[in-house]
Amino acid sequence: MSATGYLASATPLRLALSGATVAIPILAIEELADVALGGILVAASLGPAVIAAPVVGAMLDRTRRPRALIAGAGAIAAVGLGIGALLGILPTPLVALGLIAAGAAGPFFMGGLSSFVTDEIPNERRAYALDALSYNLGAVAGPAIVATAVALGSARQAMAAMAVTALVGVIATFATRLRPRPVPTGSMWRTMGDGLRHIALHRPLMIVTGSGTLSQFGGGALSIAAVLLSLERAGGPGGGALIVSAFAIGGLIGALATAARPGRLRPELSMGVGFAVIGLLTVVAAIDWGLVWTVLVIGAAGLFTASSSAAMLLLRKQQSPPRLRGQVFTVGAGLRATAAAAGAAVAGIAAGLGGTALVVAIGLTWIVSGLLLAWYPRNAESFDA
Repeated sequence: MSATGYLASATPLRLALSGATVAIPILAIEELADVALGGILVAASLGPAVIAAPVVGAMLDRTRRPRALIAGAGAIAAVGLGIGALLGILPTPLVALGLIAAGAAGPFFMGGLSSFVTDEIPNERRAYALDALSYNLGAVAGPAIVATAVALGSARQAMAAMAVTALVGVIATFATRLRPRPVPTGSMWRTMGDGLRHIALHRPLMIVTGSGTLSQFGGGALSIAAVLLSLERAGGPGGGALIVSAFAIGGLIGALATAARPGRLRPELSMGVGFAVIGLLTVVAAIDWGLVWTVLVIGAAGLFTASSSAAMLLLRKQQSPPRLRGQVFTVGAGLRATAAAAGAAVAGIAAGLGGTALVVAIGLTWIVSGLLLAWYPRNAESFDA
C-alpha cells in the first residue's frame, strides 16, 4: 500500500471531525436558535478524547487486528456524526450521545492511526511528513466543505457530508496494512499504567509531550484573538476568519512542502525551532500595520506548523517502545486537543485585554513551547522499531 493509500484513509477520518466542530454550532443556530447549545455540543464532541485516549491506546497496543479496530472506530464516528446531523429532529440528549460517541472514537484515528504510519511508509521522515499533511488537509478542507455546504444548502447537509466523509475513510482503511505489535504482558490496566508512566517519566518524551501540548494551548486561542484583532483594526469580526484561514492555508502549503522534501535537521531541533519561529512571527503580526500585514505574517507563521508537527510525531515514535506506542500517540493527541479547547476558553475569558495583547501572549506561548526542546537530551536513544 502506498502513501496515497494511507492518506486516503487518514485524511477523510480527520477531516470529518474537523469539519463537524464548525458545522455543529451553525446547525444549533439554524435549527434551535441556541448559540450556547452549539458550544455544549462541540464540547461533547471534543471532550471525550483525552478521557478515552489511554484506553484507546492500550487497545491499539494489545489488539491483533488494528485495522479492524480503527475501521470500527471510524464507523462509530460516522454514525455519531450522522446522529448529530439530526439535531432538531431527534431529542437533543440523543444527539449529544451520538456526538460523545464520535468524540470517544476520535483517538483511534486522531493520534492512534499515526502510530502505525511507518507500517505503510517505511521512511520515517517521509511517513510523518505525510501524516502531518493529512492533519493539515483535514483542518483546511473540513471547514471549507462545511462552509460550502452551508452556503449552498444547510448545516444539516454539512453534518451529513461529514458523516459520509468518515465512511469513505473507513472503507479506505481496509486497504491499509496495519501490523499488530508485540502484546504487552499483564492486564489492560497494567498496560495503561505502563504507558502513562512512560509518558510522564521518560524525559525525552515528557519534553516532547509538554511542548506539543503547550503549543496547542496557544493555537486554540488564535481564533478568539483573531476576531478581537479584526474588531480593533477593521471595525468588524470578518477579518478574524481571514487571519485564521491564512494560518491554516500556510500550514497546508508548509505540509505539502514538507511531504515533498522532508527536513534533514534533528527532529528535536526542527520541532523546537519551528515552534519558536511560529511564535516570533505571531508576535510580529501583532504590530498594528493594518489587517493585510497581520494576515500575511500569520500566514507565514503557518508555514512552519507542518515541519514541527512532523518532527513531533517522529519523536513520539522514536521515544516509545513498540508495546506502548499506541498510548503515546493517542494520549499525546488527546492532550493537544484538550489544550486547544482550554486555550480558546481562556482567550474568551481574557477578551477584555484586547486582540493585540492576546496575539502577543499566543506568540510567547509558542516561543516557550519551542524553547522547551532546549532541554531535550542530545544523547537520547531511539527505541527499536
